Amino acid sequence: MTTELNISHRAVEARKQTFVRDLKSVVSDADDLLKEVANSTAEEFAVARSRMEDKLNEARSRLHDARILATRKAYRAADATQEYVMDNPLKVAGVAVAAGLLAAFLLSRRSD
Repeated sequence: MTTELNISHRAVEARKQTFVRDLKSVVSDADDLLKEVANSTAEEFAVARSRMEDKLNEARSRLHDARILATRKAYRAADATQEYVMDNPLKVAGVAVAAGLLAAFLLSRRSD
């Protein structure tokens, strides 16, 4: 299960890096278009605006895809966690009790 989560984390990280790179590209393209528009005619401005809208729509689409991927990964992680808890209730209860005792110990030391 941990190997599956590690692979999943790497895939999400790779998608994140791709998305950040794409977003930087969109910002760079928008900056270039703005520089072009500064000294352009109305017709050139319309063309530049259309190109910028296309780039923004592409970025929105990629963001939507990334959001869907992240949601799917979160659901898979939740399902895997639920399955683990159902298969190992005593282990989970033991870890929860140990975490509670540790938290109580740390909090009691803090108030002294």
